[in-house]
Amino acid sequence: MLNRVWWYLFIVSFLSIIYRMYSGDAHVLTESVRYLFDNAKLAATISIGLVGVLTLWMGLIRVGEKAGLIRLIAKITEPLLSRLMPEIPKGHPAFGSVTMNLTANVLGLDNAATPLGLKAMQDLQSINPNKTVASNAQILFLVLNTSSVTLIPVTVFLYRAQQGAAEPADVFLPLLLATSASTIGGLICVAIVQRISLFNTVLLGYSALLIGGLIALIAYLMTLTAGEVGTVSTLLGNGILLSLIFSFVLVAGYRGVAVYDEFVEGAKDGFNQAVRLIPYLSAMLIAIGLLRGSGAMDVLLNSIESTVKYFGFDTRFVDALPTAIMKPFSGSGARALMLETMEHDGVDSFAGRLSAIINGSTETTFYVLAVYFGSVGIKNGRHALSCGLFADFCGVIAAIGICYWFYG
Repeated sequence: MLNRVWWYLFIVSFLSIIYRMYSGDAHVLTESVRYLFDNAKLAATISIGLVGVLTLWMGLIRVGEKAGLIRLIAKITEPLLSRLMPEIPKGHPAFGSVTMNLTANVLGLDNAATPLGLKAMQDLQSINPNKTVASNAQILFLVLNTSSVTLIPVTVFLYRAQQGAAEPADVFLPLLLATSASTIGGLICVAIVQRISLFNTVLLGYSALLIGGLIALIAYLMTLTAGEVGTVSTLLGNGILLSLIFSFVLVAGYRGVAVYDEFVEGAKDGFNQAVRLIPYLSAMLIAIGLLRGSGAMDVLLNSIESTVKYFGFDTRFVDALPTAIMKPFSGSGARALMLETMEHDGVDSFAGRLSAIINGSTETTFYVLAVYFGSVGIKNGRHALSCGLFADFCGVIAAIGICYWFYG
């Protein structure tokens, strides 16, 4: 799958370059080369930047495992995850690491989510019978990551506040609904492909519990101001993060674990993983850079806008589509396009709000796929990409519909 996708991206970029040159735009060659080398450099920068975070969390996770706390966390969600990932043996550490990653994503703890996700992918790889082909559990885990619900997207609120939004957090509920649609869409897609039954008492019970908690949290947050929402989010996220760190180290020390030695051993794995990511990230970012530099994305947007106008539909959502199209490829690129839309159309305009909702409700699918699969040497992702992109599509369509509903 990745081989074909990578090749197709190059074909599209090549055809776009030829078209622009034929149209008399000689600058396309310079732009393409610049994006090519800038993204190759970016791949190394990202990987090196991950060294510190990965060594920290891989070391702490090893300490937590020796303390027995990872197994304790796994027991909470094992009944649910064992239905969704039936090939994972009972009591396996993967249940704990998957739970911790998804929790970090829900809380918006980006600095912890990636290393925890790499650890979870490592644990899932340990029971994968074919080490170069993604297992069903790994695919479901990746799709949940690319569509994971973030309860309080503080980053989006921050950017809206910087752009002068009257109420920076007024996109909270639309964003939560859109990202929930993305997650549900991705889960259903994987369940259909992998023939997972979503209708059993355990899954329905957990769903009822999660939905009830979600509704209660929304009801509470709706009583707060934008500033108070940010404060609660920061306190909640940082509090849980520090609680985990201290509990891992203190409990491990109490149980006689050589905490320093175990941390160092885990940190070594984190360092090696960061280095291994460079070629995988470089390959994906190079292809994405050519796609942007060649102007292929602009051609796609213009085609969509022309089609929408031809059928006489409202075209206000088209101004936010650059963010939607860029997000699966590049988080920084989507963020730049979101800010550009806010600047051009107004932060509280329809397009400005929609771009913020899209940016907060979908994930960088190609980046996540390259990082997670690359960390364990997966070469054949099977249906991971198609299911991940379907989840993104559900999130974007939901965001558009919800934005018309709220801001008509």
